[in-house]
Amino acid sequence: MTTVASRTLQAVLIDMDGTLVDTEDFWWEAESTLLAELGHPIGVEEREIVVGGPMTRVVDHLLRVSGAPLTPERLSALINERFVELIGQGVPVRPGAKALLADLAAQGVPTALVSASHRRIIDQVLLTLGAHFFAFTVAGDEIARTKPYPDPYLLAAARLGADPTRCVVIEDAPTGVRSGQAAGCHVLAVPSVTAIEAGPRTTVRGSLEGVDTALLRALLSDG
Repeated sequence: MTTVASRTLQAVLIDMDGTLVDTEDFWWEAESTLLAELGHPIGVEEREIVVGGPMTRVVDHLLRVSGAPLTPERLSALINERFVELIGQGVPVRPGAKALLADLAAQGVPTALVSASHRRIIDQVLLTLGAHFFAFTVAGDEIARTKPYPDPYLLAAARLGADPTRCVVIEDAPTGVRSGQAAGCHVLAVPSVTAIEAGPRTTVRGSLEGVDTALLRALLSDG
C-alpha cells in the first residue's frame, strides 16, 4: 500500500548542461571545431552519441572516430578550455529553469546540482544560474564513477539525508536518465538533443515550463 510518507518529496537533484542551461550547442562547437582545427573533423552524426557526457566517454569516442593523435587527457583539457572560452559571456538559461529553481527554494525543497561537467565548468555556469539555489553541487571530476553510473545521484541524496526513492532527478540526456534510474530515483526527462522514452518512474516533458514543486510531488504520488 502506498502511504503518504512514501509519496513525500525529500529532494530534487538536477543536471546542468542541457537541462538548466542551454550549453549542449557550446559543447558540440568546442568539440567539433577543435578537432577540425587539428585536421581531424567529425560528422554531425556524432553529436547524439556524445551528448550528456561524461567527458571520459566523450573523449574516448571522439579519439576513436577522428583518429586525432592526442592523449585522452590532452583532448579533454583542450575541449574544456575551448568551452570555457565560449561561455565566457554567460550561457542561455533553458525555459522554465529559473522559475522552477525559485519555486523549489520558496517551498524549502532541498536541491542539488549534479553534473558530469568538471568543477571549473560548473563554477563558471553558476555565475549565470545562481549558486544560492543549490545546497551543493556534484562535479564529474570529483567522483570516481560519474553518469551513467548511479554514484553521483546516490551521493547527492546521501548528502541531503534523503531516500533516493523519494527524490526526483531532472535530466535532459539518456546518460543522465540511466544514472537517475539506477539510483532508484523518479526521473523527469526534458530532452535537449536526443529523444528519451517514458517508462517506469520516468516521465518526459517537452521543457521545464510549467514544472514546479507541486508537479514534482505529484510524480512521486503517481509513481
